[in-house]
Amino acid sequence: MLTDIFAERYLSRVLWEAYTETESKLLVQCFRIVAEQLIPYWVDGKESVTAKAKWTSLHDRLSMELGLDELAPRYYSYQTTWMGKPYTQSGFWTYDKVCKDFVCAKYTGAVSPDRFMKERISFVELAFRLCEEELTALNLELPKKIEAAKLQVQARGLRIPGSTADGIKAFNDSLNASFKAAVDELNERFRRTATQLNYHNGFIQVATDPLVEEQIERAFWEVVADPMWKNVDIDMKEALDRRDANDRDPAFYAARALESAIKIISDRKSWTHGGEKGAHNYIENLSSKNSGGFIKDWERDALKSFFTSIRNPFGHGPGSAEMPQLTLEQTNWAIETCMSWIKGLVQRM
Repeated sequence: MLTDIFAERYLSRVLWEAYTETESKLLVQCFRIVAEQLIPYWVDGKESVTAKAKWTSLHDRLSMELGLDELAPRYYSYQTTWMGKPYTQSGFWTYDKVCKDFVCAKYTGAVSPDRFMKERISFVELAFRLCEEELTALNLELPKKIEAAKLQVQARGLRIPGSTADGIKAFNDSLNASFKAAVDELNERFRRTATQLNYHNGFIQVATDPLVEEQIERAFWEVVADPMWKNVDIDMKEALDRRDANDRDPAFYAARALESAIKIISDRKSWTHGGEKGAHNYIENLSSKNSGGFIKDWERDALKSFFTSIRNPFGHGPGSAEMPQLTLEQTNWAIETCMSWIKGLVQRM
């Protein structure tokens, strides 16, 4: 199974020119967040079956993408003595140990600092993504679990303070809070080491402007974290990856994300009538009398102008005309504009 990893997405862009003590500390700190906060391997002194499965999965998925049989040697063998006689001690390290030996390995110069760091940051990304996917699944199941708990209490005719349903919700809230704290710490570690990276919704990506990251991007990723906005999330990540790799048409994918958000809102609010032929019609749905003026006329006109000037030229072949292009500054503006619009529209729902 193919796995999207950080090292592949940023293959053509150099992010680390050198490997210093700063990079070494960062990798140790990132690994400890994973091993101590996200997926503790030992619980009450015993091997966790669930954690073992997760560490094995992380190892297998990353080693496959890197083209390695194993991230670090798993089999060990050494000579010792037992009852005064030579004895060979051998066995297999646990997968958390193998992953630690890989992520926290001493840099030898056998590969470039850039490749060395990217491969190890890929492990961190996969670990956070695995935990976030699991947490998302639990969040989706929460309403059913709460309802089942309430029905069980009703069936038994019990009336006790601090219901089971409240306990289930409180536990789920604690899981979400713990994961958010781990994400915040990871991003703070990136910031303190001047590493222009940011984790959000399963991916580590380049964060080019701290102010934009703080005031726009962080809030954007938070509002599109709900599975409802999956397509919005995917297209915006594609836009950022294409911008960072100097690939073609990143603004087009940002506009696709904005269009998806507009369509989803129109559908969810039951403003979609079936006669829409494009983005402009969906924008009109949001400003119609039926919507109660969800957006104002000037906002409608601004959105239409954006799609006319930015999305449409990149969404259609230019024929014999000159290929449309945006400067890096214009591309950043387009992406940030789409993020701001999406964030604002979603928060109005």
